[in-house]
This record gives sequence, structure tokens and C-alpha cells, in this order.
Amino acid sequence: MDRKEKRSLSEYNNELKLKGFNVFQIESDGQATKIYSRKDFYKICLTTGKSLIHYADRSYDMDGTILFFGNPHIPYSWETISTTYVGYTCLFSEDFLKQSERTESLQHSPFFKIGGTPILEITDNQRDFLNSIFRKMIEEQQTDYVYKDELIRNYISLIIHESLKLQPSEHFDKHKNASSRITTVFLELLERQFPIESIDRPLSLRTAQDYAKALSIHVNYLNKAVKEITGKSTTNHITDRIITEAKALLQHTEWNVSDIAYSLGFDYPTYFNNFFKKVTGTNPKALRDQLV
Repeated sequence: MDRKEKRSLSEYNNELKLKGFNVFQIESDGQATKIYSRKDFYKICLTTGKSLIHYADRSYDMDGTILFFGNPHIPYSWETISTTYVGYTCLFSEDFLKQSERTESLQHSPFFKIGGTPILEITDNQRDFLNSIFRKMIEEQQTDYVYKDELIRNYISLIIHESLKLQPSEHFDKHKNASSRITTVFLELLERQFPIESIDRPLSLRTAQDYAKALSIHVNYLNKAVKEITGKSTTNHITDRIITEAKALLQHTEWNVSDIAYSLGFDYPTYFNNFFKKVTGTNPKALRDQLV
């Protein structure tokens, strides 16, 4: 690997923030579990090796070459079992790929949606073809070609269209208890919304209905499952986590109360103040004064 391919993940993420796209070759040791924590970037991986992937409510025991599609709204982890693991990774935001309002959201894609097909098994011939596309993206990423973003989008679309021709992997086991499964996914998705890192990226999932929509299930089913497994309602879990984050922002940032309210998804500071006081018994400014 050259110097660019050896740069740290944080450096790759910095690039992603700037242009919404990155592609690189991977080559790592096994015996490691990787948890993808980016909230805003989709992922396509072409890898060869043995691994165990936990994705939403499923576990995949894979050996060989696979094509993996990661949705930032769906929790997953990747345990590498092989002593070596090679391939390519492409990270991109939905805004980078979606250039038209008529373009279907990636969350509705058969590969990226919950309950979809996140993993495909790849033959040697298919791997050679896909390898060539990833190499072209890496090469193009380093050029000064004025339309390179458009060209790279076409390469990503080509990978997706080629994938539609392939059969999904069946090497997975579902959790036995449906309520436990959906509760686990909900709680992990809830936690992935935090911490709030920027006023410009406010919390987008604030209600049980929001989470049910993100998980493509009926809100009544979500509420029933969460209550059955945890003894607390979906709304209570969301409220508790928002209050915890609000207290952290009040204590550890210099953002004014209006900015904190907006960052947590409240349209008006008054709504946030009323919400906060109803749950904690005090208002945000009074709490901040106590913490100073």
C-alpha cells in the first residue's frame, strides 16, 4: 500500500466531511472487531477472507469474497476471523450520490434497507470485474478531472446495478425472539444518534414514529416489542437519551440554550424549555448555572 492508503481512519473521515466520498484499499490483520460508527455515510466493501458480520437482526458467517452494503442508520459490527483480510472500501454520503429529488433514497434500496440484502457472495470472475471498478475509483479520486465526482457516482451506480443481478447470501441466522431482535436494533439505533457534534447537524429522529419509519416497521409493533423487553416505552427511552445529551451539552459546551434546543430537534427554545422542565423539574439555564 502507498502512503495515502496507510493514512488513519480519522484522516479518511476528514476527507469525507469535505466532499462526501472516499475509496481506499484495505489490508488488515484479523482477530479484530470493527464497529462502523459514522452516522452519515454509506459503505460498500469488497473483501476476501473469513469473517462474522452482525447486521441489524442478523448474523452472517462468511468465508470467501463478499460485497457488503452498510447503512449508517442500521447498527452493525464486523469480526475478522482470517489472519489477513484484503479488499476495497467505498464510503459516501447520500447527498453525494443523490443528485436529483427523483432519485430513490438509498434507505429504500434492496441492499441498504433494514430487512434487505446487505451481503452478496462473489465469484472469482465477479471479483475481478468489481476490483477493476474500485481501482478506477481510487485512480479517479486522485485526479484533477473537473467531472470526477460525476464519474465516481457512475461507478457506484454500476456496482449497485451489477449487484442487483446477483443472488443474496443465505449464510445468516436470525434472533429467535422477534421482540428482542427489534428492541436491540432500536436501542442501538437510538445510541448512534449521539453525541451531537454540531449545531448544523441537528437530531433527526425524535419520536417513536421517526424510529419506526427508519426501521421500516409499524410504530405499534416497535412500541409493543420495546415495552415487552425493557419494561419502558419507546418514548421514555428516547426522552431519557435526549435529556442525557441535553445535560452534557449544557455542561460541556458554550452553546446557548437556543442552539442546544435546535441541535436536539426542537423548532423553538420554548418547546425545549418546557420539555426539559417537565422531565427534570428545572429549566436548562438554571441547570447550567448549577453546573458552573
